[in-house]
Amino acid sequence: MSAEVEGMSEAMKIALGYGGAFSAVALGAFGSALGTGAAGAAAVGAWKKCYMQKKPAPMQLAVFAGAPLSQTIYGFLMMNFIRDAVVLNPDAWPAYLLLGMLGGLAMAASALFQGKAGAGACDALVETGQGFSNYLIALGIIETTALFAMVFGIMILGSITGG
Repeated sequence: MSAEVEGMSEAMKIALGYGGAFSAVALGAFGSALGTGAAGAAAVGAWKKCYMQKKPAPMQLAVFAGAPLSQTIYGFLMMNFIRDAVVLNPDAWPAYLLLGMLGGLAMAASALFQGKAGAGACDALVETGQGFSNYLIALGIIETTALFAMVFGIMILGSITGG
């Protein structure tokens, strides 16, 4: 380790660890914004299509539009676990920073692609009037990647802090 890092103040280590904690929720929320934006725009377009055809607009499209929001919650949970770990072992700040950033990126990718799949689901449901459960299953599979990132990250945190 370089002399700079060895001489780093405790406050700086905690700040960098907290930066990793916030990265988890910030990146997860960034992905959620992209995903809900994609699915939400598709839902609006699909509803418009229904209104123009004088057909009832299915409210299930709101489920597809909102599905990517859960990645923000996973990021929030991971943020809290990292924050608590920083207090126990501030010297592990590089691990916290990486866990928060990489975990947040995984959650962001999950949310983005869940939104894209949700956009397709909006169009398909309005066109056919069928398949809601099938489309939801596809979104759930994509969701699982964010859950894996969160759970595996928390497992690694446990090994760093000895918990």
